[in-house]
Amino acid sequence: MSKLFEPFAQRGITLRNRIVVSPMCQYSATDGMPDDWHLVHLGSRAVGGAGAVFCEATAVSAEGRISPCDTGIWNERQARAWAPIAAFIAAQGAVAGMQLAHAGRKASTDAPWRGGKALAPSQGGWTPVAPSSRAFSASSPQPRGLDGAGIAGVIADFSAAAGRARDAGFGLLEVHAAHGYLLHEFLSPLANARTDRYGGAFVNRIRLLCEVLGAIRNVWPEHLPLWLRISATDWAPADGAHGWDIEQSIELARVVAGLGVDLVDVSSGGLVPDVKIPTGPGYQVPFAARIRREASIATGAVGLVTEPEQAERILAAGEADVVLLARELLRDPYFPLHAARRLGASIEPPDQYRRAW
Repeated sequence: MSKLFEPFAQRGITLRNRIVVSPMCQYSATDGMPDDWHLVHLGSRAVGGAGAVFCEATAVSAEGRISPCDTGIWNERQARAWAPIAAFIAAQGAVAGMQLAHAGRKASTDAPWRGGKALAPSQGGWTPVAPSSRAFSASSPQPRGLDGAGIAGVIADFSAAAGRARDAGFGLLEVHAAHGYLLHEFLSPLANARTDRYGGAFVNRIRLLCEVLGAIRNVWPEHLPLWLRISATDWAPADGAHGWDIEQSIELARVVAGLGVDLVDVSSGGLVPDVKIPTGPGYQVPFAARIRREASIATGAVGLVTEPEQAERILAAGEADVVLLARELLRDPYFPLHAARRLGASIEPPDQYRRAW
């Protein structure tokens, strides 16, 4: 039996297979509102047979957006707009997933196809916030370091957003603590220069993330899973600077397992520019495998997973529990249906498509 098409159960939900649509920003929202583009984009991946479909990194506050075109869930109007999208995904047999995010010092940028440059307030941008006043790059704006009230506000924003995601009908929640965004910035000494209880030692650098997870678990239903996306390593520059790494990731995974996290979605990089990353097929899978083995927690593998046989091998070898696909599902929304045929697995298309099956 194909491991890729074996159901995956956590808490009170079951994914029909182990193919997960990774969160992918569409830069197509106005005032944080998802619209018909998001319904069709996400809905088509559910129709295509995925086990779970995550929406894009969705901001918990207006200043937490990557760009002015990002979706959000910081108010009830946005939550109501997400509700029919979540319902449609679920109606197609997939689990609807919400990823909650705050962009931190990488906020206030333009859409990638317009260059992705930093936007000044006169261009619709804003002053980003961060653990410290260190900018992401020489061309990035200097962020404002968060004070105690600002940190408390971030925790409250994540908690309130989780409650809205619950009410909108999402069955799976993921906290984004990767790719150089705010929670990752607190984790890494390359971005976090604080000297208070949120900086310095490992236990202090993980404090904000742990407090966010605790606040979310207070409102997120016990019967629904909570996932965490991390960057397993910063791929720190060769100048000797020590950033976040796989050993710290393993230790973090052990900690968050006790805070109600059910799966660690293992990506990498994004914290600092101009680092050399040895990309290739499945280049991040070894990180997921180590965390799964050494922290005894379920993991998701992501990054240049493009072939059904490759995904099958990852799961069969026990290197991860699910695979998350991004660009491959942009190229082929029906990858799960096509993969099932290649692997000899049984999967049913929607009734409306049976005539072509």
